[in-house]
Parts: sequence; C-alpha cells; structure tokens
Amino acid sequence: MTLRASTSTTPSALAPPTAAWHTQTVSDTVSSLRTDIEAGLTSDEATRRRAEYGDNVLVTAAKRGPLRMLLAQFTDVMVLVLLAAAAVTAVVGDIEDIIAVLAIVVLNATLGFAQEYRADKAMTALGAMAAATARVRRDGVEHTVPPQELVPGDIVLLDAGTVVPADLRLVEVSQLNVEEAALTGESLPVHKSLAPQTDPLASLGDRRAMVYKGTNIASGHGLGVIVATGMQTELGRIAALLTENTRVRTPLQQRMASLGQWLAITVLVVCVAIFVAGLLRGEPVALMFMTAVSLAVAAIPEALPAVVTVSLALGARRMVQQHALVRRLPAVETLGSVTYICTDKTGTLTENRMRVDAVRTATNEPGERLPLTVPLQEAPLTFAEALTLCTDVQQVADGVLTGDPTETALVRWATEQGVEAPALRSEWPRVGELAFSSERARMTTVHRMTTSAYRVACTKGAPERVIPACTRMWHHGTLVPINAAEALARANAMAASGLRVLAIAMNRDEQTDTAPIEPLEEQQVLLALVGLLDPPRKEARDAVATCHAAGIRVVMITGDHPATARAIASRLGLIAADAGEDDVLTGAALQALDDQMLQARVEHTRVYARVTPEDKMRIVTALQARGEYVAMTGDGVNDAPALKRANIGIAMGRGGTDVAREASDMVLLDDNFSTIVVAVREGRRIYDNIRRFVRFVLSTNAGEICTLVAAPLFGLPLPLLPIHILWMNLITDGLPGLTLSAEPAEVGIMQRPPRPPQESILSHGLWQHAVRVGLLMAALALGTQAWSLHTGHGHWQTMTFTVLTVSQLAHVMAIRSERTSLFRLGLTSNPWLLLAVATSLGLQLAIIYVPILNTVFRTAPLSFGELILCLVVSFVVFVAVELEKLLIRRRDVEADTSSQRI
Repeated sequence: MTLRASTSTTPSALAPPTAAWHTQTVSDTVSSLRTDIEAGLTSDEATRRRAEYGDNVLVTAAKRGPLRMLLAQFTDVMVLVLLAAAAVTAVVGDIEDIIAVLAIVVLNATLGFAQEYRADKAMTALGAMAAATARVRRDGVEHTVPPQELVPGDIVLLDAGTVVPADLRLVEVSQLNVEEAALTGESLPVHKSLAPQTDPLASLGDRRAMVYKGTNIASGHGLGVIVATGMQTELGRIAALLTENTRVRTPLQQRMASLGQWLAITVLVVCVAIFVAGLLRGEPVALMFMTAVSLAVAAIPEALPAVVTVSLALGARRMVQQHALVRRLPAVETLGSVTYICTDKTGTLTENRMRVDAVRTATNEPGERLPLTVPLQEAPLTFAEALTLCTDVQQVADGVLTGDPTETALVRWATEQGVEAPALRSEWPRVGELAFSSERARMTTVHRMTTSAYRVACTKGAPERVIPACTRMWHHGTLVPINAAEALARANAMAASGLRVLAIAMNRDEQTDTAPIEPLEEQQVLLALVGLLDPPRKEARDAVATCHAAGIRVVMITGDHPATARAIASRLGLIAADAGEDDVLTGAALQALDDQMLQARVEHTRVYARVTPEDKMRIVTALQARGEYVAMTGDGVNDAPALKRANIGIAMGRGGTDVAREASDMVLLDDNFSTIVVAVREGRRIYDNIRRFVRFVLSTNAGEICTLVAAPLFGLPLPLLPIHILWMNLITDGLPGLTLSAEPAEVGIMQRPPRPPQESILSHGLWQHAVRVGLLMAALALGTQAWSLHTGHGHWQTMTFTVLTVSQLAHVMAIRSERTSLFRLGLTSNPWLLLAVATSLGLQLAIIYVPILNTVFRTAPLSFGELILCLVVSFVVFVAVELEKLLIRRRDVEADTSSQRI
C-alpha cells in the first residue's frame, strides 16, 4: 500500500528549520517548504537555497596540528620534573641516567600524542556516515547528486539499503522500515508512517513520520522532503557536541601531577638544605654540590612514569585477553576509580536478539500449558505451526534464520517446540497473503494442503487490531465466545511488563485460491498472546551484583520504551521488581528539570528511557558535578558525545559504530557488560600496584635523604658518595620497582568501595609509612656506620652503603600487600619480583667483591661476618613492615567486631 500526499505549492516564505516537523501534516510541510512532490525543486531554486543554507556537510571544529599536539605532551608537571632531573643528571655526568630519563619522557609523549590524534578521528568517522549519493527529483526529473548539494525542500527517493542523506519529513511510504539504532538506541527497525504527531517534544524514536541523516533504510521504499541539512540535522547536533572540548583528565593523571608538584618542591628544599649544611660543616664545595645533585636525581622517582606506563600497558594486554580493547592507556586505571557505570541496554545488558518470553491465552494462568492442536475441524495445526506459517523467515545453511528479528524469534521458539519450518511450508504452501502495514498493524497468510478443500488463514499483529476481529478464544483448553475487553486487558498487562505483544489468530473457509482473502481476517479464533523481549544476558545480573558489592552504581540509559527498560532493569536487579513509573525517568521528564534539579535526581534514578544525546550528556555531567567518576557505554552515534564527556567511554566492538569507537577510551570486543566488571577489577589491581611502587620509592628515597641529613647532626662523616646514591637509585627503584606492576590482585578487591575521586595517592597512611620506614632505614644505616667507626672497621662506608641498599630490597618484598603477610601471599606468587630482588642483590655483591668494581664504586670487600651483619640488620626493615601489617589486620578485626556489636 502506497500513501501519497498533497502537492500543494501555495507561495509562502520558506519555513525556518524547526524540531517540530513531525507535528505537521504532509501538505503543510510541502507548502511551507515551497516545493512539489512530483516535480521537486527547480535547479535554479536549489542553487539559491544552497547559497543560503550552505552545503549539506558536518562542520568540524578547528583542530590542533600534529606539532602542537606533540608539544602539548611536554607540559605535564611530572614530565617537567623529569626534564629537570635530566638536567641535573647532566651535571653529574651520568650519560646512562640521562638517556633513561629522556627515553621515558619521549615514550610518554609519544603515547599521549597517539591517543589525542586517534581521538580526533571521531569526527572523521562521523562524516563517513554520510550517503555516497542521493536520488532526488528536480525539474520533474530524477537526478543522482552528491549529498552535499542537497537543500531543504528537495524531494529524496528512499530504497532499502540506502543511507538517509538529510533529515526528511516523509511524504510517501510503502512498507518503509528504518534502522535508527545508531541515532536513537532503538534495537529494532522502526516502521514509518505519514501520520503527524501531536507532541512537539516526542523523542526521535517516536517520530514515525521522520527519517534522519545517517540512518539506514532496512526495507520498503518511500519519498521524503528535506527539512534540515548539515549542522541543522540531528546528526549535526551530535557533531556539534563532539567538537566541544569535553575530555576530562583521569584520576591517575591528576594524582601524578599532584605528586610531581609535591616531590619537586620537597626535593628542592631538602637538597638546598643538605648543600648548605655540608658547607657549614666545612665539607668541600664540589663534593657537597655533587652530593646534593645526586640526591636530587635519586629523590625524583624517574622510574615512576615508566612503572605507570608498564603497569597500564600490561593491564591493557591482559584486558584484551578478556575481550576489552583499551584505546587510551590512562583509561585502564580510571576504571578502578569508577563510581557509576551508565550503560546502554541493547546488546550490552541484553542479548540483542528478540526471544519469545511468554505465551498466554486471553485467560490462562502463566503456568498453564496451551493445547497442542487447534480444533478448527479438519485443520490439524499446532499453535507453533500456525505461528511459523505466518512469517517470511527463511532458513539457510546450518539452520541459520534470516528475516525480520521479531519473526525469527517466533520461528526459533516454534523450532524449540519441535516444528520443522521447511517441511511445514512444503506441506502447507502459501496461496495468498495480506502484508503488514502500519495502518493495518497485522499480517495474514493463507495456506492450503494439496489434498484439502479448505484454506487456513494465520494472522499475527497488534492486539488492538487482531482481537476486535475475533469471535472466539481459548478458555482453559476449549473455544468459547471471546471477551474482547478481557483479552485486551491481558495484552496490556503483558505490554506493561515490558514485553512486545503480538496476538495470534486463525480462520478457515472453503473458497478457491483466487477468492478474496479479506473475509478471512474477520470472525477469527484468538489463539494466544505472544510476548517477546530482548532478554538480559545470563551473566549480566551477576555482573551487576558484583558492581553493587564493589560500591559501583549501575544506571541504564536507553532509547527504548520505558516499560521495556523497566522490565529489563527489574530482571537485572537495578530496580525493585515492583518498581513503578517514577523509577524510570524519561527524556521528556528529564528535559523539564534544570541542572540543579537533575543533580538531585540522578542520585536515586537508575533507569532512563527515550533519551536524546543531550540528555545523556546532561546525566553524565550531573553525576560528575556530584563528584562521581562515570563510565559510559554506548554503540551509536547518539552515544558518542556522552562517551567523550564521561571519565571513561566504553564502546561496543561488535555492533557499535565507528563514531562511538573513535570517541571512546575502551572497546568491548564481545559487547558484554560483564567484561566491564573484569576491566574494573583490572583497573583496581593496576592502581594498587602503582601505589605499591609509590610506597616503595618514597620510603627508600626518604631513607637516603634522612641518612644524608642526619649524619652531620650526629657528627658522622658523609655516609654515602654520589655514585652510591645513583647506584641505589638504579638497582632498587629500577628493576624491583618495575616488577611490582606484575603483582596479582588481592583477595576481596571487588568487595571494597571505589576510591574517592579526589583521594590523594598518598592517602591511607602511605606517606606516614614512607616516613616511618625511611627513618628506620636511616637509623639502621647510621647505626651501622657509627658502630663500624667505633669498633675500628675500615669498611664502614661499604657497610653503610650495603645496609641501606639491602634494606630497600627487604622492604620491596614486604610491601607486596598493605595488609596480607608475605608468607600468606607466597614468595612465588610474583616470580618476576623475586627474580628482580635476587638480581639486584647479586649486583650489590658484585660491586663489593669484584676488584674492578671496587675501584669504580669506591667499595671494599667485606668479611663474611661483616656481610652477615649487614644482611641481618637490613632484614629488620622486613620484620618491622610485617609487624605493621599485623597491627593493621588486628585493627580491622576489632573494627568489624565493634560494628557487629553496634
């Protein structure tokens, strides 16, 4: 059936772009745009309008060139501190350290440049969604033109498989179905019609008389008049949102910048103090200058960016194995800070495949079985067989079904009941049909067995159209006169629970195949009501529960109908099973809230339905305004602005668009929500390991600084030479520190709440631990020095140097966990760290006992007793840290006991 519109061309001023074209009739739209459906615009008028409205293209914001992108990577505070370290290292003359520092700086700059350059490709991907060509009517003739030449008022021809080139008000439709998932999030193709809507604020998914730029024609054909082009289109609005500089810094970047500032100031003050104190004691100026500079190089943890980069890179590699592809390395750690996950429904929480969820008669209870056969005299069809016949689904190789998603779901369910579709269609060939249309809202197929004298009609469609045409229905296994009101109430109840409901009916007559079919759609038998749903993934509910246990709130944001969203959210445990309409906030209701009201509402709302791209941006921004760290998932063009605005954007790899992927920080290769939970766990592990390294390096640096500062106060000679400081910096901060990034996740990592976004990396007693351990290391080293000098040991400096070095290696073994004992973790649970410590210890012994290295490092061979003494003294650090962890565990147990009593 083809619907045509008036071709009125009443002269009037060209209507300005408006968002309410869907409320106008076809004739009013055509009239206001001063066009003609049959002839289209004239070439001269099209040229004039193009000059007025511009090309039908998406305008991108001015971008920074590659050179500016690259130079911007060197403005981070930590990078500047590293460059300062390279400068002072140049004074010392240690070329290896200079190369190492500069290599780290270049590596970080390269990664940052690659990430920013790749993120800017989102707009390129958005532009690629434009149609290659468009078919229009101009001067009464059909033309094929480049899409950028289209103007408001052009009449565009639409066919299956084409990309819509602009925003159109439909003026003719014939079985037109459009895939709008990329723009609206609607999981199924939308059937279009010409009827205008009364609500000017209706969501895009409800505007059935409109089609939008960048969507795809799934089936059917039609005509549309262009009402908006370029940046005035819905896709253009999204492009404008993408041009905004909405990328926010990750928690790790903020924490590292803060740490870098703190370290730079502290190191500068301490080094100046040591230099001045040495001069006051009469030490040589050159020696004190070299000592101060060496201490500055050692105190600045130039290995920290390397550890962070390696940790993130290893984490990204592990996450790929878990089907999560990281596009921006800092995003790996950001996952550990996430407090909210705003997720799409279709394909992420659900299977993205329609299934039959419920089959009811008009009166039966949910557990009551339907009769196997339909008592229509000679027609021995089961209900499942009738359902199968009333579809256009085809079965290809390996049993794969092709066709409309709803119909394939029906046939798949019938197959599970034992129906063999190919054999059934062969036995009951189709001899006639009345196709589905939006006006009829039902489909009827007519079949006849080769040996029978009658025809059987199978009908499926909207309950409000099928039920009134029925005279009988099932009631506890028998046919009775239909109670239409009761049947419609049952259908409405099923729809209210989030199901897409179809009514199935049958009829028969003894007419010939050429007889009219329409009478068969009257006085039918209502067989059953079928409820379909895109079901939740089996693992999604457990994943949501894991998030809740980890203190992460999960929010569903979808373009689907509120009832559908409520049903899925209830099954997943996002909202209570008896949740009402107030538990779901629609896009229309959201738009009525100002920013402050929305910030108050987002704390309690877990489901949003029928939302626009701007709505998604506002939800994310409102949560961030409350201090939350937000992960946003999405697959469509409409998700891209929110993906970019979120603290971490997560796109779908299978069903997602290029635009969404380019705007994201991470891509789910399996489109599965549970993969996000795995990624969050990995993010927490990585941050824990970075904290371990910071705890380690600050403690060791504090030990070195305290040793150098305290020695003159106790009247002791300078305990360490500059080369000793640089050596400790190399073998302790370097190899053992890097292997901390391979530390496995602690037990219970997903049973603790997320880290507060504003929390310092030095929180939870980290800096206090560093000071305590630093003072202990200094006390052990200076005690060894004083004892050696008092007892006349000539190797006092080598012994002091060895105690300070080995105590740092003992410390790195003890801090593998902030609470759990090393003996419970097991020595071999991180074999790389064990190997690194053994290697570092071997290198320390080498500079003590290899003669040529004695000359280079100003060391002397220690006796066996002296070496054992140094090792035993150094082991005190390990014992002290294990005792500290024991006290922490006891404190936690007492706190738990107290809370239980309360």
